[in-house]
Amino acid sequence: MNTRPTLLRSRRQRFPADNYLNRELGLLAFNRRVLAQAQNAATPLLERLRFLCIVSSNLDEFFEIRAAGIKEQIKLGSSFRGTDGRTAAEVFRLLADEAHAIVAEQYELLNHEILPKLADEGVRFLRRASWNEAQREWIFDHFMREVMPLLTPIGLDPSHPFPRVLNKSLNFAVELEGKDAFGRSSNAAIVQAPRLLPRVIRLPEELAGCPYGFVFLSSILHAFVGHLFAGMTVKGCYQFRVTRNSDLFVDEEEVKNLRAKIQGELPQRHFGDAVRLEVADDCSPQMQRFLLEQFGLAEDDLYSVSGPVNLVRLMQVPDSVDRPDLKFPGFTPGVPAALAKKPTIFSAIRAGDILLHHPYQSFTPVIEMLETAVTDPKVVAIKMTVYRTGTDSVLMRSLIRAAQAGKEVTVVVELMARFDEEANIGWATKLEEVGAHVVYGVVGYKTHAKMLMIVRREEGKAGSVLRRYVHLGTGNYHPRTARLYTDFGLLTCNEEIGADVNEVFKQLTGLGRAQTLKHLWQAPFSLHANIIAAIDEETQAARAGKRARIIAKMNSLLEPETIDRLYEASQAGVKIDLIVRGVCTLRPGIKGLSENIRVRSVVGRFLEHHRIFHFHAGGKEKVILSSADWMDRNFFRRIELGFPILDKKLKQRVINEGLKVYLADNVQAWDMRPDGSYHKKRRGTRSKPRCAQCELIEALKPGAA
Repeated sequence: MNTRPTLLRSRRQRFPADNYLNRELGLLAFNRRVLAQAQNAATPLLERLRFLCIVSSNLDEFFEIRAAGIKEQIKLGSSFRGTDGRTAAEVFRLLADEAHAIVAEQYELLNHEILPKLADEGVRFLRRASWNEAQREWIFDHFMREVMPLLTPIGLDPSHPFPRVLNKSLNFAVELEGKDAFGRSSNAAIVQAPRLLPRVIRLPEELAGCPYGFVFLSSILHAFVGHLFAGMTVKGCYQFRVTRNSDLFVDEEEVKNLRAKIQGELPQRHFGDAVRLEVADDCSPQMQRFLLEQFGLAEDDLYSVSGPVNLVRLMQVPDSVDRPDLKFPGFTPGVPAALAKKPTIFSAIRAGDILLHHPYQSFTPVIEMLETAVTDPKVVAIKMTVYRTGTDSVLMRSLIRAAQAGKEVTVVVELMARFDEEANIGWATKLEEVGAHVVYGVVGYKTHAKMLMIVRREEGKAGSVLRRYVHLGTGNYHPRTARLYTDFGLLTCNEEIGADVNEVFKQLTGLGRAQTLKHLWQAPFSLHANIIAAIDEETQAARAGKRARIIAKMNSLLEPETIDRLYEASQAGVKIDLIVRGVCTLRPGIKGLSENIRVRSVVGRFLEHHRIFHFHAGGKEKVILSSADWMDRNFFRRIELGFPILDKKLKQRVINEGLKVYLADNVQAWDMRPDGSYHKKRRGTRSKPRCAQCELIEALKPGAA
């Protein structure tokens, strides 16, 4: 994606390459920590299966984007070396070895531990060899009624070349013998399983012989594929799945209609260059070679697995099994007491800033704020950014109703939100149809900031005034992920913050130079510079013998200049704690360089997602929440916000709930070693277990907050 060069930063890192870790290997290391959740016997059994599926989903995206990008560099003969000094070819060799190892561990765990334990609990996956006569009859009837009418076998011969295989679709390569009705003697065919078919089918309990009996779609097709090739002999049937490069390339500077261009590009995502081939381990060597040749792949790109080639589709199983004892305990999110003390959400916000901590506290107040605005005659305008919101969003429906009710509705829709492009285009179209102002941000910069502003006409001492009510968040406006991701949201009617938010909306919808903001740190203008300045302030304080401290929590830490300033701060004596869920390319604990830096990752029931930046600031305790990670793209190629917590009590809540409890975690925390490896935090025999997520569920439950 093209970006404006005047705002990009490009410079050499200050330290040798061996002081930086590799991004791709860091992503795979994160997936090992997720896999450890599935391997942990203390994790409820169905959640272990879910974590196993999450690893597969993560690996899919890893290959579609990161590995695909590395392969593209190799293809172009690039000699570029990353911050860690490695070439693309060197990185690919390392990531291929590690990815193969992770996948092997996944299937070992699935076949030898999780599935047997589920069977003991009455949740069984019935293999073809174990079907009894009644089960086989029911499954065959299901095949004939629900599966076979949707299948289109494609014989491979001069008039039927190898078909275009959709990205991540389930397919079967069939080896055949004999001649068909036209006398053709093709020895191979491809059968594509339609995506609308469920990959796991539940049998009636009385037939399964257990409360929950499932059969894989792949098993059904293997058993009855011969019915697709009458009069011919099936010599072999092998499931396979290809992963393709799914990164959209849109030269935004050359596009006159961005939405139309993206709509045109989306179908091609299914047919990008192949980057990985998954096959069942019973696939014959000759068929493996044939498939690799068809997709232009090498041996390193082949993943031979013992089981279904798409574990992601097993994600439906935990949801369809009613066994609460095999899942995480349910809980009810709390609601801040301040909201219960006032008759309306607007009066509650006028009484003082309100902090929401998801998923421990409900996302409902954000929905309520918008829904109230729809019918409130005093509300005259609503403005909102949309990055990820889902295909069925109560928030988007509220915006549509607001526009229909005559409110001034402005929505900044990010069309380039990866894998959500289609949903966002759909909402943009519906909003435009009801008269909402829909804009797509700024060419070359993704709008990743989370902002909602409601303008309300109220009576003041001097007469009628317009007051801005604002929600700022670290996470997306997505009610479902708000139950799964940890995020903070701030509800405020602070006039200066409202003016800042209004200024940012003006930038996104209009034209003009960026104005200085009073409180907000904004990328690509001031966020990076302010973070660097805050780190340097702590460095200077330490050199002057004063107290200095940095604690920061984020998803990823990659940007070289920020890492360099953290190294310099450590060398000056600043104590630094970094809580980085995913990739961190900084090396902690190196004597003379980063011995004052600790890096930890917390992986648990919820996806750690909030970004919190805490600086001692000479005792002022500066606390910034943000939508941005410390990455080049967030600082220089996105519209991002960092917003301060000004209320002292709320600031202390963020420090306690978002930072200190995570630094005390000795159950779900992983500490990073200087070489980039992670070890699970172990508590002493006399220390009590501290689980940050568990403690927050308890602390913020209804009646406790």
